[in-house]
Amino acid sequence: MIKARMSAGLRSPFMKRIVLASLLALSACGAPPKAEVTDAVVHLPLAAGRPGVAYFTVKGGAKEAQLTSVSSPQVIRVELHDNVMEGGVMKMTPLSAGVTVPAGGTVEFKAGGKHAMLYDIRPDLKQGDKLTLSFAYADGAKIEAEAQIKPRGEAAGHNH
Repeated sequence: MIKARMSAGLRSPFMKRIVLASLLALSACGAPPKAEVTDAVVHLPLAAGRPGVAYFTVKGGAKEAQLTSVSSPQVIRVELHDNVMEGGVMKMTPLSAGVTVPAGGTVEFKAGGKHAMLYDIRPDLKQGDKLTLSFAYADGAKIEAEAQIKPRGEAAGHNH
């Protein structure tokens, strides 16, 4: 008797939607990680004509990927850099080959480490605006993220 009621209940459109939603939710649990960019912020330069800086976190997808470049329609040129210690002196070096993003891992672009230098930011952008960043990978994939623009010079000790 109970079995017959359950079977009849699954025929209702409402129950079919509940079962389908449950199956989709369960299947997502085993889904491979999706590549994404989070926590994107841009710090405007202290002085006009100087570059700004962008920080963000890149999260890897199902397989290792090579982030080759970052661009923005609101910026003339973007360069990826890293700060490295050489002979007791901190030096900024370009990451011309890009950055390897491990499968399911994260790479942080933050003050004192990897970062993106933004040259010739559109002059009308100000604190509180958003700037679009486009991340290009060697396999042709692209990810877009919106970065919150922070005040000039508030770059946690990174004043380029």
